[in-house]
Amino acid sequence: MDHGTEDVLDAVGPRLRALRRERRITLADLAATTGISESTLSRLESGRRRATLELLLPLARVYDVPLDDLVGAPRTGDPRIHLKPIHRFGMTFVPLSRRPGGTHAFKMIIPARPEPPEPVPRTHEGVEWLYVLSGRLRLVLGERDLTLPPGEAAEFDTSLPHWLGSADGGAVELLILFGQQGVRSHVRATPHGPFPG
Repeated sequence: MDHGTEDVLDAVGPRLRALRRERRITLADLAATTGISESTLSRLESGRRRATLELLLPLARVYDVPLDDLVGAPRTGDPRIHLKPIHRFGMTFVPLSRRPGGTHAFKMIIPARPEPPEPVPRTHEGVEWLYVLSGRLRLVLGERDLTLPPGEAAEFDTSLPHWLGSADGGAVELLILFGQQGVRSHVRATPHGPFPG
């Protein structure tokens, strides 16, 4: 095994520990979710256990990060980002960034509907920033009911009740930046979880 591969594998443990702590997940919770024993996870994080595909795949799923990011593998030189749309609540979220933690960028597509849904404002921790690319966005924010045409942007504290939808029933496309709480609330929520907004 060459030194480059050794270096990549040696860095996996500290990266896994940092990611788990950043997500505030205990070893016990991670063991219950992945089916990997706590002792194996602990040895993997401390570098006393070599990373294998069988161990890393379930961890990549739990942390919702690409395997390449999990191991810190060097890029292959291909600059293209392979976008995988996520469908939630009848909307489409196209991830534009891949880095775990921090702010995540998405293209959000709200499809045309003959009858726009009734707003159901929700709250979560964090801040959101959005920019309307096409269509007319309806933003309900606290007591305010705003319509944003293409080219307009908004930034708001998501502890205020908020909801996003089409202002006129037509399709809307926007760029949106979420912090970790926003990603969990909008993109990773279960179908029975909070409506995005």
